[in-house]
Amino acid sequence: MPTITRLGEPTGAPSTDDLEGWVRVQGDPSMRTWVQHTSADGTMMAGTWESDVGTWHATYTEYEYVHLLQGRIVITEDGGEPVTVRAGDAFAVEAGFRGTWRVEEPVRKHWAFRLK
Repeated sequence: MPTITRLGEPTGAPSTDDLEGWVRVQGDPSMRTWVQHTSADGTMMAGTWESDVGTWHATYTEYEYVHLLQGRIVITEDGGEPVTVRAGDAFAVEAGFRGTWRVEEPVRKHWAFRLK
């Protein structure tokens, strides 16, 4: 297995299933997920994700690092203050996060999950 994997344009058909723990709460957004890499030891996954405009309520069981490539999202933890992220921003979401992702412009992101 190579020690460096470039995450470029995704290839192949994406998964169009909603992510586990994600529920549509406003609009009728759809998501597309490409898994482009899994680490040799199986503890990390990385890929590309896209979503249409709408709102999801998300429950995280894993840590996620995100680099937003396009779009705008307002992320609000349950009981917390809204955080707006835009194309070019990078951020992390801790395991245990529960809250909404309001996708205000179509989104494309690179992501990396740490698996337990």
